[in-house]
Amino acid sequence: MFRNRWLIALGAIAMAFFLVSADAHARVGGGFSGGSRGSRTFAAPPTTPTAPIGRSITQPGNAAPIGQAGIRPGLFGGGLFGGLAAGFLGAGLFGLLFGHGLFGGMAGFASIIGLLLQVVLVVIVARLVFAWWQRRNMPTPVYAAAHPVSGHSFGGLSGILSSANVLATGDHLTIAKSDYDAFERLLGDIQAAYSTEDLSALRAKVTPEMLSYLSEQLSGNASRGLINLVTDVKLLQGDLAEAWREGNTDYATVAMNFACKDSMVDRATGQTVEGVERSEVTELWTFIRASGGNWLLSAIQQT
Repeated sequence: MFRNRWLIALGAIAMAFFLVSADAHARVGGGFSGGSRGSRTFAAPPTTPTAPIGRSITQPGNAAPIGQAGIRPGLFGGGLFGGLAAGFLGAGLFGLLFGHGLFGGMAGFASIIGLLLQVVLVVIVARLVFAWWQRRNMPTPVYAAAHPVSGHSFGGLSGILSSANVLATGDHLTIAKSDYDAFERLLGDIQAAYSTEDLSALRAKVTPEMLSYLSEQLSGNASRGLINLVTDVKLLQGDLAEAWREGNTDYATVAMNFACKDSMVDRATGQTVEGVERSEVTELWTFIRASGGNWLLSAIQQT
């Protein structure tokens, strides 16, 4: 009997993890941070008005494998529903293990609600402590200049774009209006190619490393019978965080705030499964180009 309770408890734990991770990040990159920024891959880019928080892609020695691209939120990271579901099932485990039934020892529905509220409070406190610990251990941002960089904001096709000369720790690199236009076009073109699952189009706009991330995400969607549609992409605001040259290669990290409609659609029926509302996203995109070549997306960082 006790062994059977343990088996049931393990099944409930598995179900809890499934519910907690049910909030999938969609769009290009799947809400993950990955890619390469050359010698600055492990350094946080300078903060900008568009992205006031700058984080490094990863820490040395802890790079996420390609197979982990687009990982969903972890325990208690799946929103309010995930937290409640985990608390609800977790409460039942104690009843199972100690012989009181799934909700044994509770005085009706009111007791269940009371327990869930306590679980939510514990989760909130735990997440606040974890966030404090992350901030304490976050690497200090590496600023491109000792003074605020200005004159490099851009936004929308009708926005007024101006060139900026950003002083990096290496060679100086001037970013012109044509470069900003290219960044904005790539934002829309990459999202469109991702939505149509056009790997040939993506290959011409992203680095091989980023292509491996995106192709794996598309394969994951296909295995679930889903298509990720990202439509009505519009850049709202953008700032150049830093631009530099390493040898014959140019780098530019840009903070972009954009709006889009992001949804998962059933591959067989065309019916929307999740995500229909228009939302805003702020991410740091790093572009790379060889001397005389075109810009390619080489990294995405969450803010």
